[in-house]
Amino acid sequence: MPTPLTITELQTRIALYEDMKAYKALYDLLSTSLHRFSFSIVKSKEVAEEIVSDVFIKIWQIRDRLPEIGNLKVYLYTITRNFSINYIQRNYKNSSVSIDALEIDPVISYGNPEELCISAEIIAQLLEAIRQLPPQCRLVFQLVKEDGLKYKEAAEILNISVFTVRNQLAIAIHKLSEALPSYLRQPLQTLSRFSAS
Repeated sequence: MPTPLTITELQTRIALYEDMKAYKALYDLLSTSLHRFSFSIVKSKEVAEEIVSDVFIKIWQIRDRLPEIGNLKVYLYTITRNFSINYIQRNYKNSSVSIDALEIDPVISYGNPEELCISAEIIAQLLEAIRQLPPQCRLVFQLVKEDGLKYKEAAEILNISVFTVRNQLAIAIHKLSEALPSYLRQPLQTLSRFSAS
């Protein structure tokens, strides 16, 4: 079985050869994370799906300019953020919207059996603690801890400094650890030490 292509390799194939297989592979690789990111802002699965679809249409439209983009993943998240905020501005008649003014819904997914063993009560406590975080703090936590982005990438997407990302993540982890039973606090607190910086 061939190894999957990197985002950069897919980017090159789309730009140079208009490779539809590479385009589909890029969509398959990033659409779920982008959908989750958009959903946390717009709070509608259907709207988030439409936004992600629009993001990928935009990528296809500008495919000849893709080589100019240094980090396509960050670029896709940034477009998704902009499209999501534009949707809110259009549909809620707000003259301006900032990340801090948004109510960001937490999105947690568990993929393996070990993660599924966490009791429903603890999950409820964790979700409530995430809901209590300030919007920017919630987005930073999602981008870094759930989507696996580096601090610098999250900073670019949210248009904030790397220092702010670090601080917001530290706040999030501290608040989340306080919401957990004491026997679960240590693993969460050590999470911040092993983050991608």
